[in-house]
Amino acid sequence: MTKKKQVLVELGKEELLEKMWAADPVIKQMLINSENLEKARDHFFIYLNELERSYFDIYTDKPYLGMHPVEKNIAKECIRVLKNVIRTENEVLTKGSALKHLYKIANKRKGAFNAVEPGFLSEFLYLFRGIHGDLKLPEKVDLLEASGRKAGEERSRQLDKYSGFLMKHYNRMKSGLDQSSIRYQQKMKHKILDYFQATEEDWKDYQWHLKHVIKDLKTLQSLVTLDSEEIEGLKLAIQFDIPFHITPYYLSLFSQSGRSRHDKGIRAMVMPSVTYCHNVNENRLKKTDMDFMGEKSTSPIDAVTRRYPQIVILKPFDTCPQICVYCQRNWEIKNINEATVTRSKINKAIKWIKNDPYVTEVLITGGDPLTLKNETILEIVKAVAAIDHVERIRIGTRTLITLPFRWDQELIDTLAKFNEYGRREVCIITHFEYAMEITPDILEVIGRIRKAGMSIYNQEVFTYYNSKKFETAFLRRMMKLSGVDPYYTFNTKGKAETIDFRVPMARIQQERKEEARLQSGIVRTDEPVFNVPKLGKTHLRAWQDHEPVMIKQSGERIYRFYPWESRIAIVDDYLYTDIPIYDYLKRLHEDGEDIRKYRSIWYYF
Repeated sequence: MTKKKQVLVELGKEELLEKMWAADPVIKQMLINSENLEKARDHFFIYLNELERSYFDIYTDKPYLGMHPVEKNIAKECIRVLKNVIRTENEVLTKGSALKHLYKIANKRKGAFNAVEPGFLSEFLYLFRGIHGDLKLPEKVDLLEASGRKAGEERSRQLDKYSGFLMKHYNRMKSGLDQSSIRYQQKMKHKILDYFQATEEDWKDYQWHLKHVIKDLKTLQSLVTLDSEEIEGLKLAIQFDIPFHITPYYLSLFSQSGRSRHDKGIRAMVMPSVTYCHNVNENRLKKTDMDFMGEKSTSPIDAVTRRYPQIVILKPFDTCPQICVYCQRNWEIKNINEATVTRSKINKAIKWIKNDPYVTEVLITGGDPLTLKNETILEIVKAVAAIDHVERIRIGTRTLITLPFRWDQELIDTLAKFNEYGRREVCIITHFEYAMEITPDILEVIGRIRKAGMSIYNQEVFTYYNSKKFETAFLRRMMKLSGVDPYYTFNTKGKAETIDFRVPMARIQQERKEEARLQSGIVRTDEPVFNVPKLGKTHLRAWQDHEPVMIKQSGERIYRFYPWESRIAIVDDYLYTDIPIYDYLKRLHEDGEDIRKYRSIWYYF
């Protein structure tokens, strides 16, 4: 019987080290032969420069002459990253030195090997392979060898293969529109109604849902099975006074019998984990500021945030019917029964917008503004629409998903009357995270909003729970078919307390290149972005906007970000410490995922 080949995360640390040095024995010998760290650095740069030059030299006698341009291109990128990592400038900037660790390990200094984690060794294993173009890509596609009809037929067969690969993954996934999902949601709905002694009429009344938002463990346990880890997390949330809200509607998407493959992410989004609760509590005890985006420093007046030239955020309300655990504003979100609307504060904020002619767009969000009554929303939107220089009003809300019955016809008509073609746009911004969230109820609401002339845009937060292969592609497909336009895909904020949700930046780049790219351009309209604190979104597809500058002992990459305005003004850079790719792959492996499907992740920088 053939022994199954071990995957990366199953290898011992010593074996990883052996593979790392085997990937480039010259580097190991060079480090050993160097009398000190600075000599090692000099030799390393000379070696990389010669290697790089051989890739550009068409007359080279090195074995890289026959290397494929794709392999050469990635090899050049790996060389660039390695040069960044061994620069003294970046060591000073990041207060660390990966080269020092490599030097000590090569020279078998005491404690050197124990000082680094498998993630560190893995990064250099793939970089050392990468600088030689040893990428282990699955196949070579020759597009230029044939011509004419034959070439067209061959290319069509290759494209069928790509499309079939995509559809094969689609077929393994479920949306809330599948008949089995609809039946199950109906079953859960009736259980919830029975528990609250409510009627079908109550179910369609959003006020009933608001009155019965689930925010205690006893009610939740009476309706769905929770495992010990979920129970412990909820107990800690109550103990540490960390608010959690789940609408009865959203609870109907839960698997009644316990956490499953299809509702794992849905549960994680609304039930604080043990790690999250301990981290939030520790931050509070240490008085650590959890305002990751620096909104206090980008607020020119209460209830307003401004990070861009033409758009501002207006926050009239500081809670939501349902609280997302990964929320960037978790530091200011309150329990639903504690939240208030301060009219004078809102009026002053709107007056401030009116007095600034350079603001042309207002995002009304919070919290979730649609927790408020129609009259209050009308009052706010009407006041903003009365400002001559405002040409777009966005309503940022997740009620479309968590409380679809909130979208009564009165609300839709109220918003639509301010949507004037050629004069002003009113649009909806929401957060679909999983295809299971797209249900018949939500489809009906989307239809009415679209018929009223308003567009709906989605800003997906790319988390661990929707980062598996083709999950985001499937969500994209279902959203577009349902009338929602993908707009942004956000790299999860680097908040320490939300570590459960974080994904290496390389994964969102990989998704864009290897999964989204197989979809039609009209479907993959979202742009992957990173939100730089205080400064705003930076696109992740451009080297000019960010670069890896260091690899920490645990395998975390440190990136240097150059803000969106860095080509029009001298703006401070920002350092971001990512989570280790190795740790992410290990977690996927433990969850039963085949991590060989992610093998190219190491080469996204």
